[in-house]
Amino acid sequence: MLKSSLQSIRNSGLLNTLFVGQLALFGLIITGILPREAALYLGAVLVIYFLAAPLDDSLVFFVRSIPFFLALPITNNFDNFNTWRILAAILFLKWFAAEFSIFNFAYSAEATASVAKAGQFSIKSKFSKFKTLIFPYIKVGRIGLLLLLLLMFASLSIIPAPDKIAAIKRIIFFLNFAILGTIIFYKASDREFAIRLIKNSIIPVVIVVVVGYIQVISTYFIDIYQFMRIWGEGIQCRQFGEQWCNIAVQLGNTWFAYYGEQLSLRVFSLFPDSHSFPQFVLLGIPAVLMVVRKKWARIPVLSILFLIIILSGTRGIWAASVGVVLLALGIIFYSKRRVTTKSAIADFVVIKHMVAYLIIFFIMFSIAFPIFSSPQFLLLKDSPDILKNRIKSIIDFGETSNSQRIEIWKKTLVSIKEHPSFGVGIGNYPVVLGQDIRLAKAGSSAHNLYLNVAAEMGILAGIIFIWFLWLLFKKNYELFAEGDDKRLGVYFAAALLYVPWVLIYSLTDVAIFDERTLLFVLIPISIILGTKH
Repeated sequence: MLKSSLQSIRNSGLLNTLFVGQLALFGLIITGILPREAALYLGAVLVIYFLAAPLDDSLVFFVRSIPFFLALPITNNFDNFNTWRILAAILFLKWFAAEFSIFNFAYSAEATASVAKAGQFSIKSKFSKFKTLIFPYIKVGRIGLLLLLLLMFASLSIIPAPDKIAAIKRIIFFLNFAILGTIIFYKASDREFAIRLIKNSIIPVVIVVVVGYIQVISTYFIDIYQFMRIWGEGIQCRQFGEQWCNIAVQLGNTWFAYYGEQLSLRVFSLFPDSHSFPQFVLLGIPAVLMVVRKKWARIPVLSILFLIIILSGTRGIWAASVGVVLLALGIIFYSKRRVTTKSAIADFVVIKHMVAYLIIFFIMFSIAFPIFSSPQFLLLKDSPDILKNRIKSIIDFGETSNSQRIEIWKKTLVSIKEHPSFGVGIGNYPVVLGQDIRLAKAGSSAHNLYLNVAAEMGILAGIIFIWFLWLLFKKNYELFAEGDDKRLGVYFAAALLYVPWVLIYSLTDVAIFDERTLLFVLIPISIILGTKH
C-alpha cells in the first residue's frame, strides 16, 4: 500500500512538472519567442510521456491540455495536423492493450482449461474465446446502438457526396474524438477517477478565462491593427497553422462587434472564434460548482465566468440562456413532484441552488455594459448603447446576420427535402449553398447543428441524433436524482443546465465542432453515459 502511494505521488509530480513545462513552451511558441518548429520537439516529448506514463495520468494530462495542443508544422503545405490526434491514438492503444491483456489472462485462467481438456482448439472454441474477449466491452444498449446507427448513416452518406474524400476525412475526424469518448466512458465506472478527471478539467477553463481577461485589457493599450498583427498574424498562426491564419485574416473572423465606425472586442481567448470559447467555459462550470462547495464562494467565481462569456459577444449564447431558464423551471416543477423522501428533498434543494445561480448571469450584463461602451482599440465611441443595440438585434430579423441565417435555414430545409435519405454527404455541407467545399473550414454550415446533421446525413440521422441527446439528458437526470455521491450529485445537477445550454445555442451555430470544444464536451457526455447508478 505504501509503495503504491509513493508511486502515485511520484507520477503526479512528473505529470505536474511536465504540464507546467508544456504551458511554458506553449507560451514561448505562440508569442514567437521560440520558432514553430519547437512544437515538433514538444510533441515528441509528449508522445514519450504518454507511452511511458500510466493510462490514468496520461488521460488526466490530456484533459488538462485540450486548449494548449499545437498544430505541427510538418511541411509548408501541411502544418495544421494537431498534436492531440497522435496522443489520443496512443491513449486508445494503451487502453485497448491493457483491457485485452486482462481478458486474455481471465480467459486463459478459466476458459482455456476446459478447452485444453478436449486436446484441441476447434473453430467453435476459438469463436467462444473471441466472444469472451470482446463482447464484455461492447456495451451497446440503446445509446450505443444510436451511435452505431449514426456511424452507419455517415458512411452511407459517402455515396451521394460530391467530394467523397472530404466525406471520408470528416468521418475519420469524428472517429478521432470517439477514441477519447470511449476511454472516458469505460474509465467513468471508477467513481474516484471520474471525480479526479472532473477536477482536472477546471485547469484549462481557468487558464483560458485568464487569457480572455488579458485580451480585454490589451484593447485599451493597442489599436486594431496591432491587435490583428499580434493575434491574427501571430498567435493564431502558431497555434492552428497558416491555413486557419489566412482564413481569419483574409476571409473573416468573429473577433469584433461592429456598429458603424465603432467596434468592440468579442473575446475569443485561445480559441479560433468567439463562439467556441464561451461554450468551453459553460461546459467547465459543472466541474467548478462541484469543487467550489461553499455557496458564498460560488457567487464571485460564477460572476467572473459569466462576465467573460457575455464579453464574447455571442448573441446565441445570450438567447440560449432564456431557454435554459425555461428548462430549469421545468426541472424544478418535475423534481418537486418527486419529493417524497429526505434524500429527494436534498436533491430538490441542490437543483434550486443551481437554478438560482443563473440570476448571476443576467446581473453581469450590468458590468458588461460599460465595458462594451468603453473606448477600446484607442477609438472613442459615440454611443454608449452598443451592448443594448446588440441585445436588441437578437430579435431583429432584418439584421444582416439574422437574415442570412434565416436564408441559410430555408436553403437547408430545401436540401433536406431533396436529399432525405443520406443527405448531401457528411463534410459536404457547402454544396447546399452552392459553395466550394473547402469553405467548410471557413465556417460554411447550416448555422444549426441539427439541420446540419440532417442535411449532410439524411432525416433519419437527424432524428437519431436528437434521440441520442434526449437519452443523454434522461440519463443525466437519473444520475442526479438517484445518485448517492454528493460530489457527483452537484456535477450532474449543474450538467442538467450547462450541457443543454450549449445544445440550445447549437440551434443557431455549429461551433461545437471546433476541436477544442468537441473534445471538452466529450468529458461530461462520457462521464454521464459511463457512470453507473
